[in-house]
Amino acid sequence: MWKKIIFLLAISTAVQSSELDNLIDASSAIVDQIDTGVRLVGAATEYAHHGYGLSDGTLSSTAHISSEQVEAYNSALSNMVNYQPYGAPVKEVLENMAMDSLEEMDMAIGTFTEVVVDMIAVQQVAEKAETASTPKQEEEVQTFVAENQDMLTISQEEVDTYNTSVDQIETSANEASAYLAVANSEAADFLQQSIEDNNTTSADVNIFYDANAQWVAMGYNTTRQLTVVALNGAGNYGLDMYYTEADILALGTESEFYRTSPVGMGYDCFFNMDCEQ
Repeated sequence: MWKKIIFLLAISTAVQSSELDNLIDASSAIVDQIDTGVRLVGAATEYAHHGYGLSDGTLSSTAHISSEQVEAYNSALSNMVNYQPYGAPVKEVLENMAMDSLEEMDMAIGTFTEVVVDMIAVQQVAEKAETASTPKQEEEVQTFVAENQDMLTISQEEVDTYNTSVDQIETSANEASAYLAVANSEAADFLQQSIEDNNTTSADVNIFYDANAQWVAMGYNTTRQLTVVALNGAGNYGLDMYYTEADILALGTESEFYRTSPVGMGYDCFFNMDCEQ
């Protein structure tokens, strides 16, 4: 019994996560009550045998352990069953990071889509100009432009928004893809083992995708050491992820996003449902 009390007292010196903090608080509260009880019993063994030191008869209630304290302690024990001393698994961390990047990408796609719709009248100009093969048709283009110049003009602000959103989409898409690829490979186990070997937690490391180095790296807050997973085929996990520009654009051409866009469908088909069968 005394070893158990010593063990519970020892727990209170540790500092970790909320789960461990809850166990510390709950166990310490009971230990305090037991401490009071042990001192009360110790006093009783002295005054009862020697005929002095009577209490008022209610002191023992101060050593009682309440049902709330027991419930809090047992609940804290239960939560510790699934406690993760090294923090959330690296796989889970990477997946959450990928989700964050995908959310950023979706927001940027929304901005991109809005500004493209605002600017896409340029496609109508291009289509009319490209099909003008006679002076009469050229006159029609000139009249169309003259009558709609304000609507057809593209502002620098729209161009800046377009450029920024495209950059953000590429950056976020690359990050998400990199994090998911590592999360779904044996590299996640490699990073997890590195955290455990360095006696740290996933919350105390910095995981990031480095586009220039072409890797996902994990840095430790207390050292300058990096643990890296190559994404260009140079590592041990078969992650050769980089596509050529032609491959990426070909993939984009097959995407639903492109096929259902004004450029994929054509201006009149997209806006006016005037689609050639």
